[in-house]
Formats: sequence, C-alpha cells, structure tokens
Amino acid sequence: MNKYFLFFLSSIFLSSLFFYSCNPQKKIIKAPIKEEGADYLFEKLKQNELKFEWFTSKFSASYKNKGESNSFDGQIRIRHDSVIWLSFTPLLGIEVFRIIITEDSVKFINRINNTYFIGDYSYVNKFLNTNIDFDILQSFITGNDLSFYENGKFKASLEGSQYKLSTAERMKLKKVVRNSQEPLKILIQNIWIDPESFKITRANVKDIRKQNLKLEASYSVFEKVESQSFPKEVNFDIYADNNIHVSVEFNRININTPQLFPFRIPPSYRQVK
Repeated sequence: MNKYFLFFLSSIFLSSLFFYSCNPQKKIIKAPIKEEGADYLFEKLKQNELKFEWFTSKFSASYKNKGESNSFDGQIRIRHDSVIWLSFTPLLGIEVFRIIITEDSVKFINRINNTYFIGDYSYVNKFLNTNIDFDILQSFITGNDLSFYENGKFKASLEGSQYKLSTAERMKLKKVVRNSQEPLKILIQNIWIDPESFKITRANVKDIRKQNLKLEASYSVFEKVESQSFPKEVNFDIYADNNIHVSVEFNRININTPQLFPFRIPPSYRQVK
C-alpha cells in the first residue's frame, strides 16, 4: 500500500479521534444553554458571586497610560453597597493618596501637594474619560455582577470553553428618590463565565450613549476566601481616546470583619475644584 495513502488514513483517524474525544465535553458545556437558557446561567452566576458585608485586602498594582507606567501598593476596604476606601502607599510604606467613595460622592486627599477634593463622579469621569458609578466600581473590583441595574433579557452563547451572557441594554435602577434627577444610564454588557465555578472571568460594559468608550475587567487565579472563590489577579482596561490599563494583585484578603474608614483632612490642606 502506498505510504502516502497510509499517512492520509492515519491523519484522518487521528483527526477523528481528536474530534470525538473533544466533542462530548463541548456538548456537556453547551447543554445548559440549549436546555435551560440564559436565565439558568444568570441564576448560577448570582449564586456563586462573592457574598460579603465587609471586604478588605492589601494589593499591588501597576498603571499604564500614554506610554508611561507606575507601580504602587495599597489597601482597600469595602462595605457592601455603601463605601469603598482606598489608601495608596508607593514609597516606603508612606501613604500619598487616600480616597473614599460612596454612592453619590468622591473624596480624596493628596499628601504629595497637600490638597484635597470633595465632589461627585463627574470629576472622576472627566479625568478618566469614563462613565462609572459606585455600582460599576464595586462590581468590577469584586468580580461580581452589577447590583443596581435591571437584569433585562440576556442572550446566552458559548465562546471557546466559556459561557457568554450578552444584553443589548441594561438600565440603571433608581435606588433612592434623591437620585431621581440623575441622567438615565443604559449599559450594553458582556459577561464571560467559567463553566465549572460559574465565576465571572471577564466582563465589559459600554454606555449606550458613548459607543467609543468601554470598560473591561478580566479575572484569574481564584482562591478560597472563607469557602468562597475570589480572583486574586485582575486586569482593568478603559478603552477610550486615551486607553488606560491597570493590573492588580490582591493579597491578605478578608471578608466580613467590620472596618473603619478614616478620612481626616488636615487644616492646612487646600481644596481643589
């Protein structure tokens, strides 16, 4: 028998073996989409989110923007749906910035030039060219889904070896009456989900009014924190006219231990507008 013909038969056999060995696994992964749809995946996603009242962690981070990069360490504390507190210590453990974020305010202290700021998200969004709010920040940091946006109708698909949930639009819900005057915010969202842990491995959002602006986060190196799974390594990207990339590695993670959020402005500091 011609040796080329034997080679041809062998190639077909090996290809078939590979195809049929992989195909059952793909069918297993695809089954929940086919049989139960997007609602099932979304429910499993919610069941496996990090559930906490308090969160604290040390972190190391690197920041890239306009060809320049910086590295820094810090600490983060969160009270769920209430406060995000950040302290940045890039030099010899000496704090240079402190930030406290609530649902409707942003405050920071700059110890390098003895200044402070008290305002709202418009300052941050103008500086970063974003359209973030407290819920987006909290969700992206913890690897959870958005809390105060209507669930809407998701479309489920399979991308590679992961599930993908997509929605054409997801509207911001008004949590309190005093915020009823804020501009209507509608997001387009994509979520990639691990088929075993049902944890988010990647997520992005775009404001329907700002199609050229996208926020994205990717998550890896999951570890157990009090029997729950949390991503130790996170990459954040802001895609806009000026792209920004931030890589974060969390360590010494602790949940459900009450925290303080100290924020005292020295009398000699000058307020910036």
